[in-house]
Amino acid sequence: MTASERAHVLLDRVRALHDEWVLVARGLGEDAVHAPSALPGWTRAHLLSHVARNADGLGNLLTWAKTGVETPMYDTATARDEGIEAGADRSAAVIVADVVDSGERFAELAASMPDEAWAGEARDRLGNRLTGEGVLLKRLSETSIHLVDLDSGYDFDRVSGLLGREFEVVVSGAIAWYGDGLPAVLLVAVDGDGTRHEWRMGTGDPAKVTGAPGDALAWITGRSDGSTLDGEVPPLPHWL
Repeated sequence: MTASERAHVLLDRVRALHDEWVLVARGLGEDAVHAPSALPGWTRAHLLSHVARNADGLGNLLTWAKTGVETPMYDTATARDEGIEAGADRSAAVIVADVVDSGERFAELAASMPDEAWAGEARDRLGNRLTGEGVLLKRLSETSIHLVDLDSGYDFDRVSGLLGREFEVVVSGAIAWYGDGLPAVLLVAVDGDGTRHEWRMGTGDPAKVTGAPGDALAWITGRSDGSTLDGEVPPLPHWL
């Protein structure tokens, strides 16, 4: 599969996850939007605002990959956090409309990318190099993992099902996010039909950790201590 073909598969999944966000966000009232999310210190308003600004920031990176002109995710080092805090003070209707509109802008921009632009490069807010295709993977990871964080009826079992075959690339992306220093683990996720997904991380003789896809995704993204997995589950570095 070419980079362009792969990108269009990822874009279809990004759109499907965006539809889930629209569905759940539109069902939240004023009080529910400003109630706590599953992320410590953040209300749903914070999280919804983050997802909206993430769409715009990653859209900047698609533009960078497409044009070769440096277009950072955020204007300043503090713009991300400032945008989230300011966004959380808005009314539920404004926040929800922002989530809907920003997600649609991102999808439209991605759909307009020439085939060759998917191999173009940009750098994320931490300075990590990624391609246009990698930008789509980041958006898919953000919209899937944070859908559980929203604490509005989605768990990791449900989200792993929504990801379909792209479940593997989201887990791989989470492992890559940690960089060096991960414990030696062979992570095995087994679907209901018996299909196995395996990832090896760290160096040395690995401990084997096995479980359902949702449990594996929750653990590798720092949302679970791994107590629902089988095997000697080591602690992971802190997930930011």
